[in-house]
Amino acid sequence: MFENPKINIRIKLAALWTSLMFFYIYGDYFELYVPNKVDSLLKGTELLDTPTKLFLASVSLAIPAAMISVNIFLKPKICRLLNIVFGILLTIIVILVGSYSLTDWYSFYAFYAALEAIITLIIVKLAWNWPKELD
Repeated sequence: MFENPKINIRIKLAALWTSLMFFYIYGDYFELYVPNKVDSLLKGTELLDTPTKLFLASVSLAIPAAMISVNIFLKPKICRLLNIVFGILLTIIVILVGSYSLTDWYSFYAFYAALEAIITLIIVKLAWNWPKELD
């Protein structure tokens, strides 16, 4: 038998947020291979074509990065709440993004969105069921 030690909920959540970040990065990287993508980036004709849109996208991508540390350092009650709130919010966002990505060249993006939604739902479930201290 292999040893299977119990993993602290904080470590599980931090690992899931880290995985989510990798999927974001891979999706954005592979998007550069879509025909005319780089040209449209250089011309400024992309979705993120204003400072406000770029800032909002930056905030939404900063959340998972921050949640990695939040899960290690903040109090359990705050961690639980933030995981539930941001997990639900990002699930909604990736489902919306994925639903707009159902074309031939963007099927990979829909695939990543599905994986991201699964991860964020797991985050919400784990946080919702955060273990209680025994008296």
